[in-house]
Amino acid sequence: MVTLAMARRIHSVAIIGGGPAGATVATLVARAGLDVTILTKRKRPPLIVGESLVPAIVPFLRELGIEDEVRQYGVFKPGATWVFDAEDLMSFRFTEVRKAKTTYSYNVPRDLFDASLLRAAERAGARVVEHGVTLEREPGGERLRLGVDTPRPSVDGERGQAGSPRGQHGQPDLIVDATGRARLIARVLDLPTEEGVRRDTALFAHLTGVPLVHDGHVHTDRLQRGWAWRIPLPGRISVGLVVDSEHLQGFGASIEEQYDGYLRSEPLLRAWGPVVRVTPVMKYTNYQLVALRGYGDGWALVGDAFGFVDPVFSSGMLLAMDGARALARAILDGTRRAFARYQRHVLRHVRAWQRAAGYFYDGRLFTLMRVGEEARQSFFGALIAPHFNTHLPRVFTGEATTNHYSLGLLSFMCRHSLGGRDPSKLQVH
Repeated sequence: MVTLAMARRIHSVAIIGGGPAGATVATLVARAGLDVTILTKRKRPPLIVGESLVPAIVPFLRELGIEDEVRQYGVFKPGATWVFDAEDLMSFRFTEVRKAKTTYSYNVPRDLFDASLLRAAERAGARVVEHGVTLEREPGGERLRLGVDTPRPSVDGERGQAGSPRGQHGQPDLIVDATGRARLIARVLDLPTEEGVRRDTALFAHLTGVPLVHDGHVHTDRLQRGWAWRIPLPGRISVGLVVDSEHLQGFGASIEEQYDGYLRSEPLLRAWGPVVRVTPVMKYTNYQLVALRGYGDGWALVGDAFGFVDPVFSSGMLLAMDGARALARAILDGTRRAFARYQRHVLRHVRAWQRAAGYFYDGRLFTLMRVGEEARQSFFGALIAPHFNTHLPRVFTGEATTNHYSLGLLSFMCRHSLGGRDPSKLQVH
């Protein structure tokens, strides 16, 4: 664990990984005067999950000073559309969410978005060093050291190898793992993890010719098997297919064959008409994995390196940036209690989204949506609708995902307010 003696002398931080979580931590602690080095290879896959931002992300963009940049290259996102089947859909605009703090968001090309965040970290004073990283475990404990060939941050300004500064004893006070699904520290230390119950595969690519119900909306389509996302981006649509892994294997040996074949086989997707895939297909399989520990002696995890959940509600970026801000606060506080508070916060946030995703898959959320639409037609339903419109939608926009009352209300409604209907009829297989 992080000891009090160690935590109170955090002056230098090495962040492994320059994605959104790592860049956000770097910006916030560098602004406070800490010595920060981001170690990154700057190599990335052609596409990355996390292109649709929930409204709760927008205040982070303002805090980091990048919203104007994002507005220039992003697609304005005014709401969300749920497609249950070809004849049944539901849409809502974020302006309809009662007491919402932010009534819009953006869909973003991830290469441009990640670059904006990294530039914000550099403006704040963080150094970005393109270099591979190795970690060594010190004997007799869990403390980690950067390998001898890895650049290190400084506390004394002395310049070190690869153009980066050296710290006391050549090591940073804190190593932050922001390597995403590579999970470098978790693998080195063999940290305990918690897996989700589903075994889906997410295949996604960018297409042209894909229709939209509403411009800018993120679309969620319930399929005969699995579900799909449609995310509007400049000049193209990101289309993801989340399907049981075994079922996908029947469409071909390669991920391209599986993706293209599934687009042709699902009636709801086939009804889109001719579409053209303009990028390679990317595959994710391990997107329900959470480390049960997020910090230790001289190290901490952040973003996907700590935990990642189902992509259904576009929660990944919020989890990354919210966790990054919470970790920055723990680093600046410097106490063991602060790091423990950070760990509890992230685990609670992850589990809240896991619970919401569970209601999506078991059909309770779709059933509740339908019941709610009908209930609003009655006098009593119209009377209580403002209360529910304050709490339930804001869980999914991210503004109330950690609010105990809002989460409790969602759980109660999904379990006890379905009007006697069988939610299994709308479950996602």
